[in-house]
Amino acid sequence: MTESEALALATHRHYKGGLYRYVGLARHSETEESMVVYEHLWPHSRGLWVRPEELFFGKLADGSPRFAALHPAE
Repeated sequence: MTESEALALATHRHYKGGLYRYVGLARHSETEESMVVYEHLWPHSRGLWVRPEELFFGKLADGSPRFAALHPAE
């Protein structure tokens, strides 16, 4: 997938530059922790991943987002 193709699908950009599509929230079956399901689009092979919600939406030490929304809610 090219970067342009990924941008058409992506909802977030990781602080290291990768493009991702937010899929939704899920609950961990053992701990009931809220997890974000997301799809890696570019620059590597596509694939689904999960990450704790507070890490996906969390901030880095400098205050910038780990995953910045490409189309912020209006």
